[in-house]
Amino acid sequence: MSATPTHALLGILDQYQPERLLCISSDPIPAVSAYINEHPECELIETSQVPLPDDLANQRYDLAIIADQLERLDKRQGIELLAGLRNLSVSRMAVLVELADATEWESNDFYGLAMQRDARFEKDDRCLTLFSYDLAEYKTVPDWLNSKYWANPENFDRYWW
Repeated sequence: MSATPTHALLGILDQYQPERLLCISSDPIPAVSAYINEHPECELIETSQVPLPDDLANQRYDLAIIADQLERLDKRQGIELLAGLRNLSVSRMAVLVELADATEWESNDFYGLAMQRDARFEKDDRCLTLFSYDLAEYKTVPDWLNSKYWANPENFDRYWW
């Protein structure tokens, strides 16, 4: 994908062009700062509090970026954060995590939350992994899911049983 996490996150931000962006990180994310400088109309909501305060948890966002958090949380808190955001607050999410530091986490945990691995970034002794979730791309419609493959396709839209 990209050579650095900043380039990868900028690519995600440029692709989705969020109007409301939620960033959950203990430190400012360079890619978000660069994006906000170029797109001042984007409303940025930043926090390092987990669980999210009620006023932030009960809102909708176009995109959420989580960085440098899961390594500090226990696995249950992390799953509650990611699943809560995915189910209630966002349709798109990007997570940067250093799996070596997040000792309880494995890649399969993210796959179980309907996320996909986009990239791995290695520098010196650090290895960051970028996972993302997009509701629109989560599951493709199977070819067989249409009236052509029904038991009586000639009766499709004709009768109500």
